[in-house]
Formats: sequence, structure tokens, C-alpha cells
Amino acid sequence: MYIEQAYKGLTDAWRYIVGAIIIVVGWQILGYFPLIAGLFIKMDGFENFPADIPGMVALLGGNLFLFLMLISFAIGLVAVFICSKYLHQLSIKNLTTTRAKIDWKRFWFIFILWGSFTSIMLVVDYLYIAPENYVWNFQLEPFLILLVLGLFLLPLQTSFEEYAFRGYGMHFLGTLAKNRWLPLVLTSIGFGLLHIFNPEVEKLGLIIMVYYIGTGLFLGIITLMDDGLELALGFHFANNLFTALLVTADWTALQTDSILKDISDPSEMTISEIIVPVFIIFPILLFILAKKYKWTDWKGKLLGPVVEPPKEDYKILEE
Repeated sequence: MYIEQAYKGLTDAWRYIVGAIIIVVGWQILGYFPLIAGLFIKMDGFENFPADIPGMVALLGGNLFLFLMLISFAIGLVAVFICSKYLHQLSIKNLTTTRAKIDWKRFWFIFILWGSFTSIMLVVDYLYIAPENYVWNFQLEPFLILLVLGLFLLPLQTSFEEYAFRGYGMHFLGTLAKNRWLPLVLTSIGFGLLHIFNPEVEKLGLIIMVYYIGTGLFLGIITLMDDGLELALGFHFANNLFTALLVTADWTALQTDSILKDISDPSEMTISEIIVPVFIIFPILLFILAKKYKWTDWKGKLLGPVVEPPKEDYKILEE
């Protein structure tokens, strides 16, 4: 099972604590240095430092801001891999999956499934349901730059969040607590809190945390049920990529040179629009995935104990 993969490496608690510090420093300090430096270069003086994402986008432009912001996640991802390999002696493959090799077919299946669904829903909303909520925002040159950034840097951002929470975090909490439900719950809450300073929270209120935490829970469930990160990696990348390319708004964290711009008043968004994905769409996705990949023993995989293998069965990877 996925959490037991950690026992193929070194699982001392102090290693995870040191690793978490290294990851946070790499992501939040070293990673954001290019963005801060870029802002200072563009500013006329210290008193003009932008205090929020819209201000940073206005100063740098959408694509440059996105590029500099994504660098932080790339550095964070490198930090996760370094900690896994050198602190825990666990390979990237074993941090990713229980299978003999990473199953990219799983990644692409959910990527295409979720990307197609979100695209169709947006087109239907734009053409038939609420066309007044959108304006055409497409400009060829900025969009092509965005496309390159999205294809090459966005997967580093989404992969960092998956490897940090569903990977490193689940391994740490699972081997510490010796159960599955605690890492599933805590990593889902942590994933939600990661987004608490997003502009969406200010505009929509704390109710949006139901969506963020619910998404984290969905990603944790598919990781534990499928014994690997492939599905979570594919879903997360599709979600962020298609959102970045298709639609933006002045009140979102991803402000891009997308095809459409949402000009609707976020305060008019209903609670049902926020919670429908969590309580209806995600369960349907779980049903589809469970049928396709023949998932069984839901109780054991989501709530059961984490059993440390006998010492003679340990396999410390030397890579």
C-alpha cells in the first residue's frame, strides 16, 4: 500500500521534520526571491511595493508574474526530491507509486477526463447559460507565452503540492500515527489552508475553504485507493492548466492572459456553486475511477492501520 512505501527508505521522525524545514525554506524563501527581485526592479520605490496579487500582476504583467511565481514551486519540488533521496534514501519512483514503474496512462486518463469536463462546462456556460459573465480576452502572442509556461512550469507547481502533501506529508503522518485516516484528514486540511491567502477567499469568504479542503480530500482518497500519486498528479495539472488557459478574473490567484475573462461579481456566487464539485462531481469521479481501476477494500485503504514491515523485509534503496 502507498503509505507503506515509506518503509523502503528511512522513516525517523526527525528526518521528516528536517525535511519539512528544508522544503519550506526552499519553497517560501529561496523560491520567492526571483519574484521579490523582479518586483523591486520594476518598482519606482519601496513605498510602491504591491501588497496583493492584482498589484503584482499590474506591475509585472500576467505572464512574467506567473513565471516568477511558478519558480518558487519548482524549487520546492526539487527540495522534496532532495529530501526524499538523501534524507530518506527513497527514490522518486517509490515516493510516487507502489507499481513497478510510474503509470503515465493513469496520469493521462484523468488529465484528459477532467480537462475535457472543465472545458465543456465553461463553453456551455459561456455560450448558453451566462454569456454576460464573460468577455473575450484572447491575444495571440501573450496566449502562446502562457501556453508554454502552462505546459512546462505549471506541472512543477501542481507536482510540488502533490509530492509535498499526498507524498511526503502522508508518508510522515502515516508512519508516525500508524494509521491512514489521520494523514488523509490532516493533509487535506493542510492543502486547504495552503490556499487561505488566495484572493478568492477574500472575495467569496471562508465557505470557499469547503472546496479547497474537499479537493484535498478527493486527491488524498484517489492516492490511497490507487496506491500512487499518478491520478492526483494528472487531475491537479489538468485543473490548473485548463483554468489558466481558458478563463481568468481579477479576483483569482491565477491571473493570466487566458481566452476568456470572468467579469461576474464573485459576491453573487451561490453556496451551491462552491460545494457542488465536492459533494456531487467528485463522488461521480470516484465512481468512474473505482470502476475503471477495480478499487476494493475502501475501509482498509482509507481508515485501516499502517503496518511496519518486519526488519528483514526493509529495502533501503541505494540510488
